[in-house]
Order: sequence, then structure tokens, then C-alpha cells
Amino acid sequence: MKRPTLKMSLQSFNKSASVLTASLLTVGSLSAHASGEVNVYSARSEALIAPLLEAYSKENDVKVNLITGKADALLSRLASEGNASPADVFITVDAGRLYRAKEAGVLQAFETDHLNDVVPEYLRDRDGYWYSLSQRARVIFYNPEKVSASSLSSYEDLADPKWKGQICIRSSSNIYNQSLVASMIDANGEAETLEWIKGLVANFARPPAGGDTDQIKAAAAGVCDIAVANTYYFGRLGLSSKAEDRAVYDKLAMFWPNQAKNDRGAHVNVSGIGMTASSKNKENAKQLIEFLTNEQSQKWYANVNNEYPVVEGIAPPESLAVFGEFKSDTVSLSVLGENNRQAVKLMDQGGWK
Repeated sequence: MKRPTLKMSLQSFNKSASVLTASLLTVGSLSAHASGEVNVYSARSEALIAPLLEAYSKENDVKVNLITGKADALLSRLASEGNASPADVFITVDAGRLYRAKEAGVLQAFETDHLNDVVPEYLRDRDGYWYSLSQRARVIFYNPEKVSASSLSSYEDLADPKWKGQICIRSSSNIYNQSLVASMIDANGEAETLEWIKGLVANFARPPAGGDTDQIKAAAAGVCDIAVANTYYFGRLGLSSKAEDRAVYDKLAMFWPNQAKNDRGAHVNVSGIGMTASSKNKENAKQLIEFLTNEQSQKWYANVNNEYPVVEGIAPPESLAVFGEFKSDTVSLSVLGENNRQAVKLMDQGGWK
């Protein structure tokens, strides 16, 4: 089967993003008119969130103050500031980090009818401390000149000795991998997951190094035949203005793991948002979070970030739509945080550096 090609040019992608940005300024509010301000700490860069915040500000006459930074650094800042923190909402990536924020006491629980209606239950904290804004899947990328799609099946299969010396994946210190292992613990138990880790490590083509993009590029360069990475990294390469990035994209294909009839589906994770425990502008914080989950915001956010919307019925961006529909694992993402400590322990025991 021929792999899908990304027909969307960088120019058309930017045009699409611009149209969505313009439409944000005219979409109706989901909540009553408000005024005042709201303070946002965001682990997503300014380019990936500021236009949405600007649209919300203009529509609702609310001043938005934005601080961006690294995810772990912002969480530490929230914890050290305590009740004196000016932040009203915290945006970060990965359910594992959102769980850490909850456990650190820097978030507060809340709910609204809108959020309960549009954010699927498994994509929000079971106690109402955070809600997802976008989804990404952690999947298998492979070189079709060396690997047949028919030989791939599941995450579990990656521990099979037939893949010895063929797999690239980043280190065990990475939260994305920790959350993948946390989901494996939920699906298969600790003992089986430990054996899986040992088998996976035995199949590494090289010691883990670099980020997800590095794993994908390594597979394209022949360092390995298979890479495990998040979908949005691949989408970015396909839309890159650099010919060498697009060449990497064209070299590889993407495979959805665990799609068999009775299997659980591909592992998904999220970017998400929570209201801080220190919030002085709670109503504006709620309204902003609702705004970020309306249809136009979801389209823009997914399009610019090369991710999947969390609200059902909203199509993914073209950069991902070319890969078709897939079945996702619907385990509660709260489990990923709850199993994180044990996941790290098993990764250490299994020799995953």
C-alpha cells in the first residue's frame, strides 16, 4: 500500500492558519461578557498560543498577560510562588506533567457544563483539575524500503528479537516515554511491562539521544529502521520550509500500533490546561478555558500545532488527515500520571537509559 503524501504546501498551511486566526475574532462567546484580566503561564511557545489569547481578549474585553517558559520550570515557579502567584491558568504538555501539577497543589478543581460536554471524559482529569486542549499520538515511523507495514503490529511487538538493532527512541527521562510505559502498565501489568522494556532496550539501534525529531531523522538516515515519536513532529517536517526536512518526511511512513479488533488502540497524550490554586480571576479563567475548547479555537490550535482536536467532530489538520483515521487508547489519562513513578522505576530496572 502506497504511503500517503502531504499535498499541503507551507504557503497553503500558513494561509489556512491565517484564515482560522481571522475567524477567531468573529466567533461568538460561550460565556457571559467579562472584564478585567487573566494571567497565563504557558509551556507552549508564544507563537503557538498568543493569537488565541489575543482573540479571547478582544472578544471579551479581558486583558491577557502571558508568561511562557519550559514546562518543568513553570511548574517549579508556580510551586515556589504559592498563593502569591499571579497565574490564573497553567498550560502545559503531557498528562504526566498535568498530574504533577495537580499533585504539587498548584491547581484547583472546577468544572463547567460546556467542558463536561465537549472534552471526553478520558481526556480530562477525573477530579476536574485539568482539561485537554489537543491530542498527539505516539506511534511508529518506519522506512518502507527496509520494513514492511505487514510486519508491524503493536508496541508490544517492538520487543520481539526480530527488531534487534533496528529501533530508535529517546531516553527514559523523557515524559512522553514515561507516559507510554505508564499506559503499558495499565494494559499489561508491571511484570509484563518490565519484560517488554528489556526486550525493547535489546533492540535499540543506538543509545537514546536527542528528541523525537532526532529519532525520525535517524530512521531516515539509516541509523535505524524504526523510530517511535509523536505525530506532530512528523507533521512539522512535512510542512517545513527546509528541503532536507521534507526529504526526511518523504523517506518514512507512519504506522498506527495496536489497531486489531480487540486491541486498545494507539497511545495518545495531550496538551492541557488547569486553573491555578492561586487564581484571583476565576471567572475569567473559566471563560478562557471554555474559549480554548470552542470550535474555532480547536481548529486553530490543532492546525498550528499539527495536533488532533480534543472536541469530537472537528477534523484534524491536513498535515495529519492524510494518515487517515485510527483507534486511540481511551484509558483515562489520569492513569498516566498515577503510574508515572512505577514507570520510571521499571525503565530503570529494564536498562532504559
